[in-house]
Amino acid sequence: MSVPANSPPEAPAQVTWADPRREAAFGRWLEALAGEHGLRPETLRPASADASFRRYLRVDAQGATRIIMDAPPDKEDCRPFVKVARLMADAGLNVPRVLAWDEPLGFMLMDDLGTHTMIEVVGTEPTKETQRLYLRAVDALVAWQAASRPGVLPPYDQALLARELALFPDWYLERHRGVAVQGELRTRLDGLFKLIIARNLASPAVYVHRDFMPRNLMMPGDPAEPRLGVLDFQDAVEGPITYDIASLMRDAFLTWDEEFVLDITVRYWQAAQKAGLPVDADFGEFYRGVEWMGLQRHLKVAGIFARLTLRDGKPKYLADAPRFIGYIRATASRYRELAPLLRLVDEVEGSTPATAYAFGRL
Repeated sequence: MSVPANSPPEAPAQVTWADPRREAAFGRWLEALAGEHGLRPETLRPASADASFRRYLRVDAQGATRIIMDAPPDKEDCRPFVKVARLMADAGLNVPRVLAWDEPLGFMLMDDLGTHTMIEVVGTEPTKETQRLYLRAVDALVAWQAASRPGVLPPYDQALLARELALFPDWYLERHRGVAVQGELRTRLDGLFKLIIARNLASPAVYVHRDFMPRNLMMPGDPAEPRLGVLDFQDAVEGPITYDIASLMRDAFLTWDEEFVLDITVRYWQAAQKAGLPVDADFGEFYRGVEWMGLQRHLKVAGIFARLTLRDGKPKYLADAPRFIGYIRATASRYRELAPLLRLVDEVEGSTPATAYAFGRL
């Protein structure tokens, strides 16, 4: 999962390079584009970084700014980004246009959608303005899903869901919490994961952004632009219709009370019905599907955040793990089938030291 950082501070920072050869190649590429696109290379500065090997730079142009993606080709494949950007633009979403792309070098020049993400302006209380912002996000989501065509994007299938769920025992339990996931515990977790996957694959398939949340939605710089900007979409797939609304309302970095979550989810469900999307006709059934989809995402992200800390040296992400543990507990407490998962999480997160044999009681 890619997680762009917040906007940079007002004072521009210097762009640094670990590889002098890549720095020299970038300088030549930028100078070659400067005349055609009206760029001012001397204004180059960091824009944001994310949890992958990509980073983003900002440069002034004639009467505007542009964003440059620096994505080393041995680490990142930009082709999905270009493909999904085109799909989203065709669906009417506000996404960056790719103005120039050197595929072998991994440098890309794009529109700048703004400097403030939705999470920076949304506040922490569910006000009327908060509701309006979320409904703008719902508009974008429904438009994206309504454009779905089968066979265009990779499937969010059983194998991918299983690989994502495996991040929880492999990274969060074993490497972060020191729990040996083997024997009875492994058997029980495998059974729970099969149940979670089966419930989620029962939902109809549409285009899925996979990180549709306020941190990846941009406030437009043009006041006349009604659409939120959409970023970080390169991992889009075709999968459960419940995924992106679960991602939006059970955010990685922001928690809302259930009343507000229900309000926006109901409004999404109504808009999806009006657009002819294949949501369940019964909202209660649809909401249960959203909860099970959210559970899969929360288990995955807890594992990813542990991996980002332990493998990649990015500890800030694991600081948000308690939010995901809270989401997991809340969902597991609602469904009898998930009681073993709730007991496991409670014991792992409690004050009792976690040991492999302790979970034989599950």
